[in-house]
Amino acid sequence: MNILFLKFLFGVMFLTLVFLHLTKKNFLATVAYSIQSLVITIVLFNSFLETNNFYLLLVVFLSLVIKVIIAPIFFTNLIKKHALAFSVSTYFSTPLILIIISILTFIAYSDKFLPLTSIIPNNQALLSIALSVIFMSLFLIINRKGALSQIIGILSLENSILAFIIFAGLEQSPGLQIGVIFNMFIWIIIASVFISMIYKHFGTLNVTSMKNLKD
Repeated sequence: MNILFLKFLFGVMFLTLVFLHLTKKNFLATVAYSIQSLVITIVLFNSFLETNNFYLLLVVFLSLVIKVIIAPIFFTNLIKKHALAFSVSTYFSTPLILIIISILTFIAYSDKFLPLTSIIPNNQALLSIALSVIFMSLFLIINRKGALSQIIGILSLENSILAFIIFAGLEQSPGLQIGVIFNMFIWIIIASVFISMIYKHFGTLNVTSMKNLKD
């Protein structure tokens, strides 16, 4: 796959993270996650075309089914079931969020992380983008007050780490591929049980309303 097209795909992934930070609607956050997952699936498929690795093809298939199709449907059903039209607020204001995102991106491209992003010199720009979206995903988890938004943040972090793994040349490891498959299933199960239990117990998914926990 052309390197410029790969940069375009990761540019799209970067923009989905920015959008996830700015949007207040849970449905739009779900759409952004779906687009992000589709980008990862396309990149994984490109790796399969280059390596003809059967396990990698299995990861591509499961990524398409679970991340791009099942997960968004699951989140959409949760939104409808619990009437979550809007996500809860963030801890930081929008201008401050944009400033922090800019700082995190600058750090990812700085010389301090050069030993990490230059593992494969030809992929240095892609690894820098992947590292920046890892930082942004971590910040998304910290900054959001809604449990659903935090789970989407965790799943985005998984996508970001997977993106870094791909361009670091580690995606061909069978053990790693099996781990990715296992991780996909586990996170969907955890998200389903976790959100349902929280909403049933507290009547809300706003984590700031859960200060006084009881056994």
